[in-house]
Amino acid sequence: MGIYDVVVDRIITLCRERGITPNGLSYISGVSQSTIKSILNGESKNPGIVTIKKMCDGFNISIADFFNTAEFIGLEQEIE
Repeated sequence: MGIYDVVVDRIITLCRERGITPNGLSYISGVSQSTIKSILNGESKNPGIVTIKKMCDGFNISIADFFNTAEFIGLEQEIE
């Protein structure tokens, strides 16, 4: 599993924990529905840090909290 998959899984997990839909996330974060859909559907493989920060604000967590999971910590370095 690559970093993109872990980001998508984290967004989905945070939505489920809070009982919100991707459209609800759009409303509370100010990120467009189309951007969130593109990220979750694999059309956007590299969401920018500004987008992730806005989603974190909507979830009421810090960027550090977003990335502080076993899945992120266990990722292999991606050097090519």
